[in-house]
Amino acid sequence: MATFVYGMQVSLDGHVDHDSFQPDETLFRHWIDHVGAIAGSLYGRRLYELMRYWDDDQPQWGAPEREFADAWRRQPKWVVSNTLTSVGPNATLISGDVEPAIRALKQQQEGEIDIGGPVLARSLTEWGLIDEYRLYLFPAVTGGGNRFFRGPVPPLRLTSHHRIGDVVRLCYVPA
Repeated sequence: MATFVYGMQVSLDGHVDHDSFQPDETLFRHWIDHVGAIAGSLYGRRLYELMRYWDDDQPQWGAPEREFADAWRRQPKWVVSNTLTSVGPNATLISGDVEPAIRALKQQQEGEIDIGGPVLARSLTEWGLIDEYRLYLFPAVTGGGNRFFRGPVPPLRLTSHHRIGDVVRLCYVPA
């Protein structure tokens, strides 16, 4: 059975916004290693479309960006959307009645699967499917944007914390 982990970079005021803060070299190295080690990613449509940036090499990339892109391209991706009709390489579209499909994915796969996107994470939280929450807390205040928790915050228990450069990773499991 897979372990579903919802983890994203989050501001001090609880928002996820890729434009407001970027990972430094230390955190980017963490993400390269992390993506290379997981069994796959389950994305909502918006985050998947954002991450498709990594499908095509960019001339301005250095070695770390190419390494991240290679790791991201290798991993299986499942995309939850009722508006998309197709997805890119190494990705599977999940649409329609998604809850049974996601429950089956969890049962059929092994290893850690990242959950990407606060809207998708809200549904998985409501269905009791998220095994761990990882907040990568940035020393920034955005004042708005998508919140990490889109719905009520479930009862959580802190299991670990770790500093990665200027960011603190907080790991929680459902209480």
